[in-house]
Amino acid sequence: MTRDHVADVIVVGAGIVGAACAAALAARGLHVAVLEANGVGGGATAAGMGHIVVMNDSPAELALSRYSRELWLEFAPRLRERDAFSRCGTLWVASDDEELDAARAMQTAFAAQNVAAQLLDANALYACEPALAPGMAGGLRVGHDSIVYAPAAAEWLLRHSPAAANIRLHTGAEVIALEPSRVVLRTGETLGAAHVVVANGLAAQRLVPWLPLQPKKGHLLITDRYPGVVRHQLLELGYIKSAHHAQGTSVAFNVQPRPTGQLLIGSSRQFDTTDPAVDMPVLAQMLKRASRYLPSLPGLNAIRAWTGFRAASPDGLPLIGPAGRDLRGVWLAVGHEGLGVTTSLATANLLAAQILDEPPPIAAHPYLPARFAQGVEHA
Repeated sequence: MTRDHVADVIVVGAGIVGAACAAALAARGLHVAVLEANGVGGGATAAGMGHIVVMNDSPAELALSRYSRELWLEFAPRLRERDAFSRCGTLWVASDDEELDAARAMQTAFAAQNVAAQLLDANALYACEPALAPGMAGGLRVGHDSIVYAPAAAEWLLRHSPAAANIRLHTGAEVIALEPSRVVLRTGETLGAAHVVVANGLAAQRLVPWLPLQPKKGHLLITDRYPGVVRHQLLELGYIKSAHHAQGTSVAFNVQPRPTGQLLIGSSRQFDTTDPAVDMPVLAQMLKRASRYLPSLPGLNAIRAWTGFRAASPDGLPLIGPAGRDLRGVWLAVGHEGLGVTTSLATANLLAAQILDEPPPIAAHPYLPARFAQGVEHA
């Protein structure tokens, strides 16, 4: 059965990016149908840390993450307790003088974009985080960085945000094929809309085969409740290199204090597997790395470990824009790797601006899918 124009926009995927796109378009008065094969906030959204962080691996990454963090801070007063939003700040830890120089460079880059960050010497570092291992050189504190429980935030965007009245959510609706301005469901039903937004992460490759997305497997572990052990999201200065440039298995120190008092511990990256099982040697390597920075970690009780897969693009930036001439009316919001939560709101506004021919809030060019595929239109 074919149903034409079930909504102004169909969004495929109800993770944090799809939910944000739906809410942004609905806020502009469009009627949006969200199709999700499983449940709201699953996939990479459920597997991640929910860190809202300004990153500066490239000027485009800095622009997108800075703008999106501003949007999260505007939303924060409306979020519920269950969304677990906390402006805990990020503390980038420098283990030696070379990394402290990197912190200075990061502070300079942030200052040029009006992102407040405080350079800390060793004494100030330990005043902020007494549990850190001795011998650290200092760090960089980014006070407005935050955390959120992303699955709950995705549900809030779809069901409770100011634009939710214009959104219709359909779970158990698996899209298996795309046509211009249409989707085909596993049931055989075909649904039409003026626009279709593909925002279902790695699964988007089954719908748009040319997408250059690579799965990056990551591990996380959560502890029992230990309030006050750490106060900030803690990352080592080597994290950026590990996150975007490593080609084999890599780990980096990344620990987050949850509002429950639990510690969420990461992170790892693997390129050579799509097996979702916890890889015990990689998990052990990750925890050993974390213990170098937080010596008390081995004495804490772990509750659960799990994995997820980040959808990574070749240049580390998401694909936000038209899918191409063969799929007119189809738009992409994929490839966010480990920054899907951070950049979801900015992605949504950039995409909505393209769809509705509005002036973009930031330059859209660096994120257009056309940089990877011939025949894809520039917006």
